[in-house]
Amino acid sequence: MELKRIASFQVNHNILERGIYISRIDGDITTYDIRMKLPNKNDYLDTAAMHTIEHIIATFTRNSKYSENIIYFGPMGCRTGFYLLTRSIPDIEAISLIYDAFSFLADFEGEIPGTTAIECGNYLEHDLAVAKAEAKNYLPVIENYTVEQLAYKK
Repeated sequence: MELKRIASFQVNHNILERGIYISRIDGDITTYDIRMKLPNKNDYLDTAAMHTIEHIIATFTRNSKYSENIIYFGPMGCRTGFYLLTRSIPDIEAISLIYDAFSFLADFEGEIPGTTAIECGNYLEHDLAVAKAEAKNYLPVIENYTVEQLAYKK
C-alpha cells in the first residue's frame, strides 16, 4: 500500500509560529492545531506537564457550553502542542474557548481530574506546576487572536 502524505505533514514546520491554526476541516468537524512551542527548537513540552494539560483542558472543554460539540482534545506526538476537534463551533468561539481553557489552567488549584489508577493508564505522571507555567506562557500568544490568524503561513 502506498501511504499518502497526510495534511499535518504538509505544513512547513520551519516557518510555523506559536498560535492556533486550522489543521483540517472534515464536514462539520474542525481540527485546531494549538501550537504552544516552536517546532524543532529543542524546547518541547514536558511529558508530565503535557499529560496534566490534557486532563485539565479536556475536562474543561467537555464541561463548557460546547460540551456536546467537543470531539477530542489531545497531545501532538512531537510535544509542541495539542489538537482540538470540534463540531459546528464557529472559529471565533473556538478561539475564545481555547483562550478560556488555558486561562482556567493557568489559575487551576486543586486535584487534577482523572488521576486515579482506575481513571488513567499513567495516573502518576503529572506536573501541575509546569502545566500552569506553560499555560501562562502561552496565553499572551493567543490573547486577541483573530480568525484571520488561523491560516497556516505558506
